[in-house]
Order: sequence, then C-alpha cells, then structure tokens
Amino acid sequence: MANDYATLATLKLSMGITDTDRDALLEQALASASRGIDRMTGRRFYLDATAVQRTYNPAGKVVRDGPGERLLTDDIGDDAGLIVETGAGGSWTAVTDYEMTPDNALARGLPVTGLLRPSAGWGSGTARVRVTARWGWPAVPEEIVQATLIQASRLFKRKDSPEGVTGSAEWGVVRLSRRDPDMWALIEHFVLPGFG
Repeated sequence: MANDYATLATLKLSMGITDTDRDALLEQALASASRGIDRMTGRRFYLDATAVQRTYNPAGKVVRDGPGERLLTDDIGDDAGLIVETGAGGSWTAVTDYEMTPDNALARGLPVTGLLRPSAGWGSGTARVRVTARWGWPAVPEEIVQATLIQASRLFKRKDSPEGVTGSAEWGVVRLSRRDPDMWALIEHFVLPGFG
C-alpha cells in the first residue's frame, strides 16, 4: 500500500511465505505497522510527493539560537520547492534570510527540523510563519524498515494468539508482551519528545 515502510515481497521473504493466498492480510499488517510507528514516534518517514503548505504560530515554536531565532518545524525532507513566508491573514511576505538546521541534515539523510534567522526574529503577536515544503524524511531509515517488518510479522501472527497468549507443547504457554523490545529498540531514538 502507499507509504508503507517495507515491501510485501520483503515481508514475505522474512516470514518464509511463498504463496499469494495471504497477501491481503500481509499488506494490511504492513500498513498498520507503518502507521503505528508514525504514532509511536510522533513523525512520519515517507516524503510528500509535492510541496504542501503548513502554517506555524511562532509562540512556543521559536528558540533563541546564538545570534538569532530558530523556528522549530515538522520534518522537512527536501529543500526543492521550499518557500518560507511571514504574515497574517491574506498578507504574506517571502523570507529568504534563513538557514536550515541542523547543518547538512539533508546531505546526511536526515530531515530539516528548524529554520534559523541569524539576524532577525520570526515575529510575535498575530504574526504567523507559512512554510511550503515536502514534509517527511529524505528516505526511510533502515531501522524503520526493520521495525516495520518485525511489527507487521507480529500483527500478522496475532490471529494465532487469542487474547495475547501463544505457546507450544515444547515450551508451554507464554503471554505476549505489549511492545516488542527489538522493534522498540530500533525506533526509540526517532521518538519526538512527548511521544512514545
């Protein structure tokens, strides 16, 4: 499905599935795992196909950063088509004296998470900042791909563990943990403060 963090073929390979009988259930598990990771981390890792406008109120989103102010933004995954404006209502003025932070983020495969104005502020009161960008990450990190495969496999197999209990004659009955520790270890450092 669109914007999943792993492919159906990779999931089937990891689970040793060669038939196509269960593809619909596997695709549903991939989609659920991908969106679940979005919710757990407070961000999304796919990149918008086209630039989309978002408006920010600088109050509470601006931090003093050396000689200027840094506006904290959602993840920006590409600087193509990036437009920054300040204003309110129907009156907007283009801003060109900003720097993307952290430095070299896009070159390192990381998103831009802030816009720094070294010599000016972002406004106050009723002023807003409108940013047009391709939101998300430049590419899906490998850890997110692996976490998606783990979680999708777990969700797919959940139908065989009624009420969260699974087991065998060899090792007995086991209650499944609420959160897979391996999946959590892979995504934990991507979690935004206030999520997870």
